[in-house]
Amino acid sequence: MADAKDFLFEIGTEEMPSAPLNNAVKQLGTMIAKGLDEAGLAHGEVRVISSPRRLAALVADVATATDEVHEVKRGPAANIAFDADGNATKAAQGFARKCGVAAEDLVRREDTDGREYVFAEKNIPSAPATPILTALCEKTIAGLQWPNYRSQRWGHEHATFVRPVRWICCLLGEDVVPVSFADVTSGNTTRGHRVLGPGDHVVASPAVYEQVLEDVGVLSAERRREAILAGIAEVEAARPGCHVDTPKKVFEEVINLCEWPTVLVGTFDEEFLKVPHEIICESMLTNQRYFPIYDGEGKLTREFVVVSNSKPENAERVIDGNERVVRARLDDAKFFYEEDLKISLDEFRERLAKVAFQEKLGSVLAKSERIEQLALAIAREAHLGAHLAADAGRAAHLCKADLVSNAVVEFTSQQGVMGGYYATAMGENDEVAHAIRDHYRPRFAGDELPEGTAGCIVACADKLDTIAGIFAIGEPPTGSSDPYALRRAAIGIINILRDRLPIDPTSLIDFALELYSEQGIEFDAAEVAQQVRDFFHGRLVSMARDEKIPADTVAAVSAVHIIAPSVFFARCAALDEARKNDAETFDNLATAYARAAHISKSELGAEYDRSLMGEAELALADASEVAQTAVDAALAAEDYPAAFAALAALRAPIDRFFDEVMVMDKDEQLRDNRLKLLNRFEAVFSGIANIGELARKK
Repeated sequence: MADAKDFLFEIGTEEMPSAPLNNAVKQLGTMIAKGLDEAGLAHGEVRVISSPRRLAALVADVATATDEVHEVKRGPAANIAFDADGNATKAAQGFARKCGVAAEDLVRREDTDGREYVFAEKNIPSAPATPILTALCEKTIAGLQWPNYRSQRWGHEHATFVRPVRWICCLLGEDVVPVSFADVTSGNTTRGHRVLGPGDHVVASPAVYEQVLEDVGVLSAERRREAILAGIAEVEAARPGCHVDTPKKVFEEVINLCEWPTVLVGTFDEEFLKVPHEIICESMLTNQRYFPIYDGEGKLTREFVVVSNSKPENAERVIDGNERVVRARLDDAKFFYEEDLKISLDEFRERLAKVAFQEKLGSVLAKSERIEQLALAIAREAHLGAHLAADAGRAAHLCKADLVSNAVVEFTSQQGVMGGYYATAMGENDEVAHAIRDHYRPRFAGDELPEGTAGCIVACADKLDTIAGIFAIGEPPTGSSDPYALRRAAIGIINILRDRLPIDPTSLIDFALELYSEQGIEFDAAEVAQQVRDFFHGRLVSMARDEKIPADTVAAVSAVHIIAPSVFFARCAALDEARKNDAETFDNLATAYARAAHISKSELGAEYDRSLMGEAELALADASEVAQTAVDAALAAEDYPAAFAALAALRAPIDRFFDEVMVMDKDEQLRDNRLKLLNRFEAVFSGIANIGELARKK
């Protein structure tokens, strides 16, 4: 057993961007651990330490050499490996090559199953760790991937990295492991914080690496996170009721922007509080990575958090500099907002004619006009009052106008939000303003739905218009691609219709496509409408399964191709509950239904002759008529539990029918009459669910 020493591999660079650094951190530990395992070097825990200027792997107890190995591999049976003359066959030769031995060195012996096989045996001598580690490090540094970031070539070689590599520190215990990359060779030194610990610093061994870093002003990512959170907690504690807004993406980025974080508080002029807080906060978060501070009532305060890459004694100078920067940024935001207020949303809307929605689908103005018509159609479908319909129509009319405003051109994520502010400034009522603000919602999984009904209407109209248009030009989502985020749009519509607007989108799909036809876009309306309906149906099925509704329950309900979300999910829930309460009845009913469906002939119709029936047939006929009446009444009242209860009542008569009646009688008249009766039985289910799906083998 070889001795073990700690191992350090540090890549020192110019400041790396946050996102690729996080990605590289995930890669490095895996690559080093895998490489050690494949090389046969025993090791302990692999830790990755990073900062903006370094990416390091710290590995405990790496063996100084591989173990000597006696390797035995079993090959083909001896009678296959050798011919009658004892010569090695192609099977034996191939096995030998694969194992790295000569065919004549193969050993024949009996295995535990009593048969004779050939075996390849070889001794693999111990190998020192250093050459293995050299090769592994050079392979790793070259193999790191930087998605969405272009690697650049540094030095005289053809090696590439996301930023220039300035130093490499590589140690096995106290010994330097030679590593070369892009004209940089490894040593036993690291570099500290540019200000707090500049220059080279000796790392005597991996065990002292983290302490050396801390002594020269560099903390690990975990320590930096803790320090920032602690500083923010102190800020909030000093301001009872206040809250520092730390969006996850920006927070993670800030961690990777500093090596020695210090949390400071700056202020901006009160005049900027008159500007919508959304663009103030976006300017601070996006441009400067400052964290806004909100008071106990959720209102933005004049203060903001700065995470400085320095020590507290430099606080005054750092705060002053950042306040100067934020003042300039907020001046820009204030200017954009004030200039926008000088122009009405109606005027902004006219400018949309010069903004393309999609190359084949025309301008955003044309989209705005379609959304308005769709919104009014949705209001009619939902049987809303004239006042609410008018609000929805007005909001739809103006919803895209802010896209050409100065504020949204600068802060693109505030589209809709700024339109809401401008609508209020123009004197539009709150319902209209809120609808404009909210019509992009839900923007992602878990996002809130629009606040008001008008907002829900406009959101559905906007998303449905996009879906219809993209399908009309033949560019629907594929298994691997959804460039227009149509799946997300469909899910958003489904969630709104499910929770806020219980309507069937079928006719709305047809109307949305009709609007594109009127615009001059050519497509097969019937075919595309079916594609869109199938697309919505697929989203419904996927969402139901995500909600852990049994797959066969979903299949049974989806078989009748309902795309009204509220109806679909209500039926799934009712059927699932009915099955849980009486599993035996529904299992037997499903089996009987599947049997009936298998032998029935729809072309015969369902008009049976009672005079040709026996008692079991009459009982099924009567039960089917009673059940049909009950199902129709339940569906009309949207009482789906009652509908499934009515179906459950058919279990006994259908069981009796199959027990007592020979359906496929030699007498054609009797046979056809019985098949018609089964058609009538099936028809009871046709409008609610295909119960036969419950009988399919899991």
